[in-house]
Amino acid sequence: MPPSKRISLADVARATGTTLGNFDSTAVAKAMGSFTSTQVGGGLPPSAAHPSVADISECLFFSPGDGRIWLQDQRMVLLHTEALGSLRREMIDSLGQERARGLFTRAGYVSGARDAQMVRKQWPDADPLAAAIAGTRLHALEGVVKVELVRASYDPDTSRYEGEFLWHNASEDDEHIAAYGIGGSPACWMQVGYATGYVSTLLGCLVVFREIECRSMGDAHCRVLGKSAELWDDVEEDMRYLNAKEFVDTAAYARPAASAAELPTAAVAGDAMVGASSAFNAACHQLSRVARTSATVLFTGESGVGKEKFASMLHKISPRKDQPFVAVNCAAIPDTLIESELFGVERGAYTGASQSRPGRFERASGGTLFLDEIGTLSFVAQGKLLRALQEGEIERVGGTRSIAVDVRVVAATNEALRQAVRNGTFREDLFFRLNVFPIHLPPLRERRDDIPLLMNHFLNHYRHKHACQVRGFSQAAVRALLNYDFPGNIRELQNLVERAVITADTDGLIDLHHLFTSGETLSEEVMTLRLQAGSGTLNLNAARVVPETGSDSNGSSKPGPQTLEQTEIETLQRAITAAHGNLSAAARLLNTTRPKLAYRARKHGLID
Repeated sequence: MPPSKRISLADVARATGTTLGNFDSTAVAKAMGSFTSTQVGGGLPPSAAHPSVADISECLFFSPGDGRIWLQDQRMVLLHTEALGSLRREMIDSLGQERARGLFTRAGYVSGARDAQMVRKQWPDADPLAAAIAGTRLHALEGVVKVELVRASYDPDTSRYEGEFLWHNASEDDEHIAAYGIGGSPACWMQVGYATGYVSTLLGCLVVFREIECRSMGDAHCRVLGKSAELWDDVEEDMRYLNAKEFVDTAAYARPAASAAELPTAAVAGDAMVGASSAFNAACHQLSRVARTSATVLFTGESGVGKEKFASMLHKISPRKDQPFVAVNCAAIPDTLIESELFGVERGAYTGASQSRPGRFERASGGTLFLDEIGTLSFVAQGKLLRALQEGEIERVGGTRSIAVDVRVVAATNEALRQAVRNGTFREDLFFRLNVFPIHLPPLRERRDDIPLLMNHFLNHYRHKHACQVRGFSQAAVRALLNYDFPGNIRELQNLVERAVITADTDGLIDLHHLFTSGETLSEEVMTLRLQAGSGTLNLNAARVVPETGSDSNGSSKPGPQTLEQTEIETLQRAITAAHGNLSAAARLLNTTRPKLAYRARKHGLID
């Protein structure tokens, strides 16, 4: 059976002989068309007219034959508001209002972040403020609320955003009032989460929304304020609902008001757990559940995802928090020393052992022993570790007596231990001893919703640590970071931001050439953005923009770095040649606009 044809909202309007502006069968466009552009700082720029109501509506497709609805490449569902209201009532009654509010706020945050990603992809050249306001139209298109814009402003030079909106016909209010009547607190939890996730992801800086009037409190309509995090005095209270667990650092989201020179030495950036994505919150739930026990935990995931940070937090929220936390990097200790490091040494055990000393097991007794890179242990060391775990006692090297130890073992690896067992490089019995409660930490590319929060956190930390007054990130840098694959995960993002804070101009913005200066391999979308940034150097192999064949005309690329201008000329030539001189097609290959491409091509003498 052939796949069903996708039918857009605009197709339905055309088929019924009407327009999106008066499409009464859904009232979608009527709700979306209500925002007043003249109220934005004295009027929106011409570029702010996009994306229009029609543009956004064209992104919605119905595929009734196979039971799917799409908003561009995101699958959607039509859900009865009464069903959502029933779910809301059950959550409030079973979990309490505070926990239920957190669940709905986080769900809204994810929805907003997804819509922001779609807008960035679909309209990459849209004015940032206009793209932010497009979220009001998307919210209406999705049947959630009619949004009226009161005012909005965004300063790209300082990365500061402020906005005020009125919400009409909020579906959350309808269901909350039907269930609980008029109360004393706002109830549009998902909508506030959506707005925070949408604008933060779109602008690349943390923007927090707060509902100051609500129909659920008896007001005529809902009124919300959105501001950059540093403009709120008590943003930690709002962020509390975005974090699934109380041990996630909310203070890390706020920007201290003091200048860098007045601040004390900043805490280590890794001390803060930062995140709000569903993947991050799921790992936090698992951590909280196992922390109260003494079970062995195995953290898995790529290098740089934060395994040691999670292990440290596991200890801090466990009943053993007042006892020692001892970390061992198994990969950094030679095989000949691993036994003495773990189990200790008796005096005279070998040449140079002039005195007895305890090993890591003894030092961690009563607390937690963290064994990082456990997969690098030799087979002999694995056997001795297995015995210590099974018996709960160890013998020092050169010793004759057993020493009982009460240690909770937490291990971490970036290797696939099951495959190592099949390959014969890791003991099966030790694997099952360690794999009591596995927690997988996803790579950063699978939790992109956390990137704006992490960018904000690391920017604040290193700005204060290095006494720099960098104001924020340029929009080109934001787009690049949100699209970068981060093979080094959070550790790489942390390093990129620290490097950029140091190299950026005082009181300036972090741009692309401050970030990617160490041979990072960038995607085509990031490379195109970088070509538009203006200065710096770029590795040609990373900057190749090629036709659909995936290679140059001669099947190879030139080695070594080139200047940005040389790379730009070569890239433009390839694109124009691949498009057979059609500038519009060449612009699509480079993910840019035809006027921009034509201007640069004329500048370099490639076209008349």
